[in-house]
Amino acid sequence: MKSIAAEFLTRCFAPDETIAVLLRRENPVFTTQRVVRLEQALAPRYLGWLAHENSTGANVYVAANPLRSGSRKRTKESIASVRHLYLDIDEDGDARLAALQASYAVPTPTAILSTSSGKYQVLWRVDGFDFERQETMLKLLAIAFGGDPACTDCNRVLRLPGLLNCKYDPARRVTVEYPCDAVWNPSDFRLDIQAAQSSFLPPSNSGRKPPQKHTHSEHDWAWVSHELAYGKDAVKLTRLLASRRSDKPNPLYYAQRTVDVASARLWLIEGILIDDVITMLESSRRFEIPAALCSARAREIAATAQRMIARRKLA
Repeated sequence: MKSIAAEFLTRCFAPDETIAVLLRRENPVFTTQRVVRLEQALAPRYLGWLAHENSTGANVYVAANPLRSGSRKRTKESIASVRHLYLDIDEDGDARLAALQASYAVPTPTAILSTSSGKYQVLWRVDGFDFERQETMLKLLAIAFGGDPACTDCNRVLRLPGLLNCKYDPARRVTVEYPCDAVWNPSDFRLDIQAAQSSFLPPSNSGRKPPQKHTHSEHDWAWVSHELAYGKDAVKLTRLLASRRSDKPNPLYYAQRTVDVASARLWLIEGILIDDVITMLESSRRFEIPAALCSARAREIAATAQRMIARRKLA
C-alpha cells in the first residue's frame, strides 16, 4: 500500500517542494509533525517508517498545500501557494458526493479519498487562487454540498491514502480514486462567490460611495423580486429570464439561481421556516435538476437567502 501513498504525493506535489506530514495517536494522544522535501517523503525507508507507525496506531496526514522552502512549522504563514481546494464530507456522504458529482456548478474533482464508510475528502487541483479566495470558496463548497465548515484553512491536512484510518476498530484503509487530471481555475467554480464573500468577510467601513449605475444583474434581481411578490410563476419567470440573458455563459443556471434565491428570501420574510423553504425549493425544481443535486442545492440557496436578510437587518 506504500505505492498508493507515493502516487498520491507525486500527483499532489512537484519535485523539490516542501511538504508537512503529521502523525497523530489517539490513546494516549500524541502528535508528531515532520516538514520534509517531497523526495525525502517518497524514499522507501521514509514510507516504510510511516507504514510502521500507522500499523501501530498512528493516523497519517499530509498538508493539502506545499510549504515555503525552509519552513519548520505548518502555519498559515508558511504555506507557499494554493494547490488544492478540498471538502470534508462526514455525514450522509454517499448522497452528498453524488450531488457534487452531478453538479454543473463545480468541475470534476481531481481526487476523491474514501476515509471510512460514507465519509470522503474531495480534492480539486487548482491554479490562480490566492489565500483569501481559497478560503471563501472552501466555505462556499461546505455550504453547497454539506461539508465540514471547520475544514477551510489553507494549512489543512488530509489523510494519506493507502494507509489505515486508525480511528475505527477494526481500522479501515483509506482509498483514493482520480476522476480527472485537470488543473482548475477560479472561473471553473460557478458557485455564488459574491454571496460567500458578503457572508464570511467582515463588513467594510470604508465609506465608499455606492456605484451610480446598477448592473444588469441588479436590475434582474429587482425585476424578479417584484414579479414573485405579485404571484408570478417561478418556472415561467425562470424561462423568461434565461431568454433575456443569453449573454450569460449558462443562462438557465443564472436564471434558476436568481429566481430561487429571490423566492427563498420572500418565503423567509413571510415567516416560513427554513426547513420548509428547502422543501419548497426542492419541489419546484424536481423535474429540472438531478435529484442527487437538488437537496444540497436547496440547502445552499436557503442559507444564502437567510444571510441576505440578516445583512439587511444589520445595515
